[in-house]
Formats: sequence, structure tokens, C-alpha cells
Amino acid sequence: MAHQVNVFAQNRPGRLERLTEVLKDEGINIRAITIAGTEEFGVVKLLVDDPKKAHRALLREGFSAYLKEVIAVIMEDRPGGLHRVCRVLGESGVNIEDAYGFVVQDRGTAVLVVEVEKIPEAEKVLREGGFELMTDEELYSL
Repeated sequence: MAHQVNVFAQNRPGRLERLTEVLKDEGINIRAITIAGTEEFGVVKLLVDDPKKAHRALLREGFSAYLKEVIAVIMEDRPGGLHRVCRVLGESGVNIEDAYGFVVQDRGTAVLVVEVEKIPEAEKVLREGGFELMTDEELYSL
């Protein structure tokens, strides 16, 4: 099962610099990142090449971090590619709680990383809908 590292952090100058320094010092490569915040706090979501190592390092350095299971869906990099994924999940009653995507140029495809409440159900629905899911090893090695 693939994981991303979620970090709850104060929204202030230097905090993201410290977080990325910890990961750099551990030799961890960030594959994707999203940041959502308010005036005071934010959540940084990281897709890294070694989430367990990143999680341990961030906890050791005083960050409020946790691992979150995610699904990485391979989709077509063309108009409507994202809609197909959303339609398959929505028609099956699976709610996308959070998501982000990126293009993999060498494959000519895109990857949508989704957070859902019921991962096994969502994986089944996606596979039945004709989607390929990335393994954690594939995702971490992009």
C-alpha cells in the first residue's frame, strides 16, 4: 500500500525550509508536494521515495507528521482523463477526500494520487473501471 507523509506545521517563514532540510539530510527525494494552509497552520503532503524513513526523521525533529494511505491511479494525460477517474469513483459512491496529480513525461501518462475513506473498495472500483494502479514501489521510484 502506498503512503504519503502528511505534516501539520505552523505557517511561518522558515518552517518549510526546515522540513525540506530534514528530508535532504536523510537523503529522501520528494516526488510531489502539496501545501494547504490558513493564516496560522498548514498541512504539507509529501510523496517521497521512502515515506517510512521520512516519517521517522520528521518525528525525531519535532514535526507533527503521520503516514496516510493513498491510491495512485494511472490515467490518460488528455482532456477528460481526470473526469473518467472521478466518474468511476463517484458513480460507485466513493468520495475523493483529497487528491493531486502530476504528469509522467517519459510514460505519456498522468498519475492521480487520491485519498479516500475506503481504500480497498476504491481500488476494486477503479480496477473494474479499467484503471491501472501503481504499486508503492512504482510510485516511490518515479
